[in-house]
Amino acid sequence: MSRPRKVRKDAEANRERLLAAAVSAMLREGRGVPLATIAAEAGLGIGTLYRSYPDRDALLHALEYRAYGMLNGILDKIETTEGITGLQAVGRYLEGGMDIADQLVLPLHGAPPLVTPEAVEARKSIYRRLDLFIATGREDGSVRAAINATDIITFSALLTQPMTPALNWGHLARRHIAHFLNGVAAEGPVDVPGPPVERLGVEEAFEARA
Repeated sequence: MSRPRKVRKDAEANRERLLAAAVSAMLREGRGVPLATIAAEAGLGIGTLYRSYPDRDALLHALEYRAYGMLNGILDKIETTEGITGLQAVGRYLEGGMDIADQLVLPLHGAPPLVTPEAVEARKSIYRRLDLFIATGREDGSVRAAINATDIITFSALLTQPMTPALNWGHLARRHIAHFLNGVAAEGPVDVPGPPVERLGVEEAFEARA
């Protein structure tokens, strides 16, 4: 009875090794890195990769779903932190995204959009929780700018794609996080262009691309 369980555990471990190797290889050589290179980097045969991910899109989709899990994990930790303002919660999400920037394979980073019910629900969870942070910030007085979850997600997507390896991107990105939070917290003279991009609009764009 224990044999099937061990097989399942081995298969799960192999999948995680493949995904970690894929992220590393794609960072080094780009999205078009040969799948055989990924398998070799994971210490597995190409047949093992194809059994889990029959083509490159399937692999990218798995990486995308994995990224949503990581982002929701960041939100889990923030939600269990007591005594922080809505603005601080937004800041922690942005900082957390930077901490795992090299692991984020997402549609806003050029990955093929995943439109399965599970992926849509994972994105909805991120939107819903960020909107709650904003609502909390409006109640506690820490957020006054006209922003929504899409603004935060888009800003995070920009930050987590280094423009050039020649810069200390982590330092520069965190400076931009500070500027963003200062702008969110302040009532400035510049009007925010509207209307805001809502989650439904993003999902419709993903559907069109898929």
